Amino acid sequence: MTDSSALDPEDRKIVTLARSARARNGVPEGAAVRDDTGRTYVAATVALPSLELSALRTAVAMAVASGAKSLEAAAVVTEAWSASEQDRAAVADLGGPQTPVLVAGPDGTVRSTVTAG
Repeated sequence: MTDSSALDPEDRKIVTLARSARARNGVPEGAAVRDDTGRTYVAATVALPSLELSALRTAVAMAVASGAKSLEAAAVVTEAWSASEQDRAAVADLGGPQTPVLVAGPDGTVRSTVTAG
């Protein structure tokens, strides 16, 4: 586990944004991604009868819909201990296989950092 204060300030920011989205919406996950220009996109789990998306896939979709060409990093705040294969694939589709994905617990402590690919 990584103390959040030891993170790069920009990575700490996306973890904080993801944590806030999760708490504000009372959902299982919150996520944030940072594009290659430094813009961030924040999302929460989507759970509708006709549409279910993880928070991380929703954040990637928001980045794409806003014109992002690439990602620098992604973060997800979740009870799970790792990012799903589908979530990592979505990050890799936009950011490439080496894009870091920070996985943090509800308290904001980063449990792991994996690459998207």
